[in-house]
Amino acid sequence: MMQPAVSVPEDQPLTLATLPPGRVQKWLALGVVLASLAAFSITAGPLSTFQLRRIDAFVPAYGTAIFVNDLITAILLFNQSSLLRSRALVAMASGYLFAGLMVVPWLLTFPGLFTPGGLLGAGLQSTAWLSVLRYIGFPTFAIAYALLKDADPPERFWEGSVGATILSSVAITVAVVCAVTVLVIAGDAYLPPIAIDRVHFSTFWHYLAGCLILWNAVALILLWMIRRRSVLDLWLMVALCAYAIEIYLSAFVGPARFSAGWIAARIFGFLSSILVLSVLLYEITTLYTQLLRAVLSYRREREARLMTGDTVSASLAHEIKQPLTTILASANAGLNWLDRVEPDLDRAKDTLRRIVTAVHRTDAVIENVRANFKVRAQTRTSLNVDDVIQGALAVVRDRLQLHRIAVQADPDERLPRIMGEQIQLQQVLVNLMMNAIDSMAMKDGERVLSIRSEVDHSKYVMVSVKDTGKGLEPGATDWIFNPAFTTKADGMGMGLSICRSIIEAHEGRIWATAGEGRGAIFHFTVPVDPGSPSSR
Repeated sequence: MMQPAVSVPEDQPLTLATLPPGRVQKWLALGVVLASLAAFSITAGPLSTFQLRRIDAFVPAYGTAIFVNDLITAILLFNQSSLLRSRALVAMASGYLFAGLMVVPWLLTFPGLFTPGGLLGAGLQSTAWLSVLRYIGFPTFAIAYALLKDADPPERFWEGSVGATILSSVAITVAVVCAVTVLVIAGDAYLPPIAIDRVHFSTFWHYLAGCLILWNAVALILLWMIRRRSVLDLWLMVALCAYAIEIYLSAFVGPARFSAGWIAARIFGFLSSILVLSVLLYEITTLYTQLLRAVLSYRREREARLMTGDTVSASLAHEIKQPLTTILASANAGLNWLDRVEPDLDRAKDTLRRIVTAVHRTDAVIENVRANFKVRAQTRTSLNVDDVIQGALAVVRDRLQLHRIAVQADPDERLPRIMGEQIQLQQVLVNLMMNAIDSMAMKDGERVLSIRSEVDHSKYVMVSVKDTGKGLEPGATDWIFNPAFTTKADGMGMGLSICRSIIEAHEGRIWATAGEGRGAIFHFTVPVDPGSPSSR
């Protein structure tokens, strides 16, 4: 029973009583009806009178199963009625409760089950009439359900306590069952005869069975005429079909106990009681699964939004920190040039230009960090690798001079041009260079920053940043690019993660290796511009 792909109003809960049946549900219901008719045609033939072996536990097992099925179905329908505040569902739930409770006195009065004359000491007529009342009650409640369901919305919903309404319905149903049980047992001698003995039934029973089948047909027609038919309506119709077949087999085919027809009637009775229960349980499980998936999806989406927000803020803080340091250093230098007895205006102007350049770069960095978290294509142009390298070196020049680090970056005019976003690629190089500077600043000895670019497999240009610092810890190359990983006391662990995101967005890759002797080497590749003469 696949869930129907149907549209339901947003203000209406997704329940079995409101979901319209899908094509699969309709075909499945039709299949069950056709299979039931096929089984009926077989059991209604000559084999119906075939006497099977007596099994004393069959009747109590059958009655217990019917009682449990109807009781659980009633509980589930009462639960849905409390959610929808629907009188129609209260009526149908009461119908299942009535059908289930009527099984109890039927078992207690059944001759030969607990005692030869029945546990309540009633006659054979009492058992038959209790069964008849059960056959009358269920379609009656189904008719009430159909009539109430098609009422206008103001008549379907009521004010007040839903729990009180359900409890009163349960109390009334129990009281009716008890009352009819007492009346039937007390008036056993005065009831029109149905059962002559345990094998033969009166002609009156045949007329009565015909009326019961017609009463089921009335309930079936009213359910069919419901304007807003639901999955529950569909399977109630199937249950009523099985109910009608059970009545026919009990009255006209297999009255003798433990005949093939009698057993078949009990099987159809069990089928009619379990059909709606099975669909209810399946639909509830399906809807619960969908709800669970929706909740988990919402949680993942929420966590992703929070993680993205944290990542954006950390990335901005990490990337802005470097140009702000440059701006602060340049501003202090400019103040020093102006605070002299004879201010050096030319150098102060040069310092102010560097501040303006750093401010523009900060703005570009912010926009590029934001762009990294947007699902859209980046604007890429044809670039000269050496121009990108020289632009990144200009940003970190002051730090290089401060820590007395020599730079080896020989340009190679034979390299093909690359496709990329200049600010982002410079951002990668600045991050790698700053990490190299920090690593070498912590050690004495020779300090050399080497930057090399070369063709890699004809379709990529590889840029390598090598330092003579403390190097990488063993195994660090496997997780050094993970977010939040850092070896610095004041680090955020976002630099290398941002570098990997940028390079992968450029359809390249980035990795680290240990340097020869000491230090570390970081490599990344960028695609060659297809239009570059050197790439052809």
